[in-house]
Formats: sequence, structure tokens, C-alpha cells
Amino acid sequence: MIPSVMPTYGRSEIAFERGEGVYLIATDGRRYLDFAAGIAVNSLGHAHPHLVKALQGQAAKLWHTSNLYTVPEQTRLADRLVAASFANTVFFCNSGVEAMEGGIKLCRRYHHVGGNPQKWRIITFEGAFHGRSLATLSAAGNAKHLDGFGPRVDGFDQVAFNNLNEVRAAVTDETAAILVEPIQGEGGIRKADLRFLKELRTVCDEYGILLFLDEIQCGMGRTGKLFAHEWAEIKPDVVASAKGIGGGFPLGAILATEEAARGMTAGLHGTTYGGNQLATTVGNAVMDVMLSDGFMENVQAMGESLYGRLQAIVKMFPEIFKSVRGAGLMLGLECAVTGGEMVVALREAGLLTVPAAENVVRILPPLIIEQAHIEEAAGIIEKVAVAWKPDA
Repeated sequence: MIPSVMPTYGRSEIAFERGEGVYLIATDGRRYLDFAAGIAVNSLGHAHPHLVKALQGQAAKLWHTSNLYTVPEQTRLADRLVAASFANTVFFCNSGVEAMEGGIKLCRRYHHVGGNPQKWRIITFEGAFHGRSLATLSAAGNAKHLDGFGPRVDGFDQVAFNNLNEVRAAVTDETAAILVEPIQGEGGIRKADLRFLKELRTVCDEYGILLFLDEIQCGMGRTGKLFAHEWAEIKPDVVASAKGIGGGFPLGAILATEEAARGMTAGLHGTTYGGNQLATTVGNAVMDVMLSDGFMENVQAMGESLYGRLQAIVKMFPEIFKSVRGAGLMLGLECAVTGGEMVVALREAGLLTVPAAENVVRILPPLIIEQAHIEEAAGIIEKVAVAWKPDA
């Protein structure tokens, strides 16, 4: 008999009843060090007092009115995102996949209103993950994720990651945009070379197409800057954001330049819940913390420290781990053993992590971690490595 919750996840039996900063406490009372952060969602950890106060205050006043009316907290959040980024305008939604779908529409619409309706295809990259809708699954092109869902949505041309020659060869008169994750998360914490990102900007300028970045996982402070593309010193045309932007409250956003968004006029895109009072109040509380003095610098420092500790562990246990990948606090341990089994072993030892492709264990702690948490996590990983059985 099918369970009441549709069985689309391979869930652990563990259930959590509360969180405290970088820790989760299960219903049996056991504490876990959370270096998964809800898959990079709980950017400020659990029960952050500033977020709790903001949410409780708004919840007592007004939850939702729809986008038929002005939402002051939405306007404030948009203003702050614009001031802190490349963007001139923001559309709020509820999730990453909605931000991706809206971004795809925006890219196509841009060329339509510019008199080039034949430009509707988007170049994407092997190893990508952009969401679970039919269009975003087709954009990523993972056969396993597409199996059984009928024909792919047309309009996507996939090339090798970090390969500029293949990108240039794929550009045609129908190309509307290039879509890339600055760091592939689900794909195995694979970084786009900064030079490659700069070259993609050049290609887009050369051919009059849009640079569309998926920063759903790698954005919102995860690499030590508000957006990961800032390390490459480029300005995209469109960015999809979600996960950490709401600190655990469902919130997504499409950020765009005025030029890129020129075709998105009244009635062409919408959402019932997106950007409502509760969501954008929490989003503003997240921004309060992320834009505070020293916050990003501390993320960078903790990222460097964690990267160094993981590198040392790889050297200590070469039969278990092969390399460290990533940037900031979006890191991955490439395993010489089965990565999925390592995730389970670490969880049993009290450390929560996330599996990824290419036999990688994702390390995605809240951005508020301190050195003591890094040492605690490293100690658990070392303990698991020492006890690892070859046939485990």
C-alpha cells in the first residue's frame, strides 16, 4: 500500500523536532552537527533569533494579500537586492525551480520584443541541475531524472562544462542565452573556472545573447560574496536565486537588468504566493544579517579554514578520500569509497552532509559556523575514516 506521503524520496528514519544554531535535535534527543543546512537553505542556521523575531512579528499582523496589491516588504527587499547586485529589477517567487522557469521565459521574451523571435534556444552544460520541472529537467539533460516523463522540452543545447570551444560551436541564430551554474551543486561541487565565466560574458556580448546564471545553491553568501559570479568580476543579465535567500522560509527570486527584463510587462508572468508579506519579511531579516559588517569576510575565513582541514583529512586518508572541491562554504569531499555510504556513516556519527554526483559528499554548513564547529566536523570525519571497513 502506498504511504500517505508520496514515496518520491529515499528518506532517513530520523525526524528532527528543533534546531539550535548549527545543530539539529532529533525526536530521540540526539544532537547532530548540521553541515547540510537543508541543502544549503538554512543559511543562518536554525532558530536564528533575528529571523524568528521578524517572522513572529509579521505573522501577528498579515500573512498574504497576493500581488494584486503593493507589498511594502517586497519592495524593500527588491531595493536592497538591486543595491547590492548587478540587477535593476527583481521578481519574487516561492522556489528555485520557479525562478528558473521564469528566467527561461524572460530570456525568450527579451528576444521576442527585440524583433528576434527566432532566438529561443538556451545553451546549457553537462552535469547541471536546474530543478524538477519538465523544462528544467530538459535543460540539465540528466537521463535518469527524465526517464518516464515523455519527450524532453525542446529548446536546450547541452555542451561540456568549462569548454569554451563547445560553447562557441553551439551558438546559432536561434540562441537566446547561455545558462550556467558558477558552481554545480548536485553535479558534484564542480566549479566553473573564473576565466570561463569571463569568456561566457564575452561570448554573450559578441552574439547579443543573455548570460543567465543559476545561483540557487551557490548564491546568497555561500561562497563569501553575495553572489558567486562576483569572484569572476562579471555582470550577468539574469540570475535565479532561492535556497539561502529565505533562510529556510520558501522564497525565490529572478534578478535581472533593466535591458534583459524589458519584455516582462503586466500580465506576462505571475505567482499567487510569491513575495508575500511573510516571505519577504524573512528575506529582509536574512539580508539584515548578510549585509552586516564583517559577515561575508567571516564566511570567507571559515571557508578557507574548512577547506584546509578537509585537505588535511584527504592527505591523512587517501584510501578513503580523493580531493576537496568547491569554494567558500560550498565544499565537497570526493570519495575513493562510495559517497552515499559515507553520507550515512557520517550521519550515524553525528554529522549531517549531502550526497552529490561523482561520488562527492557535499559540505554545506550554515554560514554562521565558527572555528569550533569546523574542528568538531573534522573530528567526526576523521573518526569515521579511521573506523571505515573496506567492504562497508
